[in-house]
Amino acid sequence: MKTVLVVEDERDIRELLRRYLERAGFGVITAATGAEGLSTLETSPPDLLLLDLGLPDVDGTELLEVAGADLPVVVLTARSTVGDRIAGLRAGADDYVVKPFSPTEVVLRVQAVLGRRGPRPDPAGLRSYGGGVLRVDAARHEASLDGTMLHLTPSEWALLTALSNTPGRVYSRHELVERISGAAYEGYERAVDSHVKNLRHKLGARGPEVVETVVGFGYRLGLRADD
Repeated sequence: MKTVLVVEDERDIRELLRRYLERAGFGVITAATGAEGLSTLETSPPDLLLLDLGLPDVDGTELLEVAGADLPVVVLTARSTVGDRIAGLRAGADDYVVKPFSPTEVVLRVQAVLGRRGPRPDPAGLRSYGGGVLRVDAARHEASLDGTMLHLTPSEWALLTALSNTPGRVYSRHELVERISGAAYEGYERAVDSHVKNLRHKLGARGPEVVETVVGFGYRLGLRADD
C-alpha cells in the first residue's frame, strides 16, 4: 500500500482528502502544520507528499526542499496565476492543484504522479556522509561514526536526522526546536545549544566537524552526503 502524507492546515479539507485517498486504497498520514509535516518526513517518509503551500507556520517551499528530488509532491494552493504554478513546479513539485478543487481530481493526480515516477529509492534506508564517516539508518533508528554505534537520546537523534536530511543547509535554532519537539516554544531555542553540545560530545573529536556552528545563524551538518 502506498502512503500519502497530507500537510494541510484546514481540518475539513484535510479530512476530506483523507477519506477520498483511503477509498482509493492509499495509506494516509495527516499533518495540520508545517512543523508536523517536517517531523513526519524525517521519521516516517511517505511515498508521496500532498502539500498545501499556504501553511501558517512554515513556508511550504521549505517542505519541498526537505522532500528533495526522490519524493513525489503534489501541491495544493489558492494561488492560481501561471507564474505561481511555474514557481511551485520549479521548487520541486510534480503537479499543482488549485483550490477549490475536486477531491476526485486530487486522487487522480496523485495516482498519475506515482505512476510516472514508478518505484523510488527507500528514503528510510541507510545514508552515509563524509565517505562513510557518518552513517544514519532511519529504518533501524541507528547512527554510527567511524564504525562505532552512537547511543543518542530522542532529542539528539531528532537533531542529527534533521541536519543530515539536508547536509550543508543551515538550520536556525527556531527550526531545530520544531524538529526536536514538534512545535516552537518561547524561551526554548537556547536549549538546542545544549542538545548540540551533548551530541558533539558523543561524536568525540569530530563533533565540531560533523555539527558545524554558523555564527549568527545556527547549525548545519558539515559532512557531504555520499553518492
